[in-house]
This record gives sequence, C-alpha cells and structure tokens, in this order.
Amino acid sequence: MAKAPIFRVIFQNQGEVFEIYARQIFQSELWGFIEVEEFVFGERSQLLVDPGEEKLKAAFDGVKRSYIPLNTIMRIDEVEKEGASKVSKATGDNVRLFPSAPHLPSRD
Repeated sequence: MAKAPIFRVIFQNQGEVFEIYARQIFQSELWGFIEVEEFVFGERSQLLVDPGEEKLKAAFDGVKRSYIPLNTIMRIDEVEKEGASKVSKATGDNVRLFPSAPHLPSRD
C-alpha cells in the first residue's frame, strides 16, 4: 500500500511565518486560495513541549479545512515525514509578498 504524501506549507500571516504539515492540499474553488486539510502535528509522547507547535495546535484546533490566500504562500513541499510545525517572526528583507494586483475578468 502506498504511503500517503505529507506536505509542508509555509505561508505568511499577520507578520509571522507559519510552517504547517498536512496530508491534503489542493486548489480551491474559491478563486485565489489553496485548501489545506488533514493537519499533521507531532506526537505528544515527547517530554519536551515546543511552544510554537502548541500555538499552532491551538490555532488550528477544530479546523477541518483552511483556505490560505495564494499571495501569502511562500513554499509548498512534499516531504517524507512530518517535522515540527512552527511559527516565526517575519523579519528583515527575507520575507515579502509578491507585488500583484488581482486579475479580474474584463467586462466585455
């Protein structure tokens, strides 16, 4: 049986960079969004608790599906296994959104 893929999604939200892991990602029917489902968080069997991952668990607790705007996504990778989800501060010139205006269909 083939192993289900795991995706790492890195995106910016309100001055922070989020790195999350999920089993399902796809283009949304809502124009300009990516749908992320089946979030994967580390096991609680570890003695050491990571506050960043706990913050993400709390933020996504009870969330079945998340819609992330395309212009906030920095990177999506398919990975062999999940890592630690984390939140970091977006500082300096390393993180910028793509400058773009929404492309709207013409009225012709």
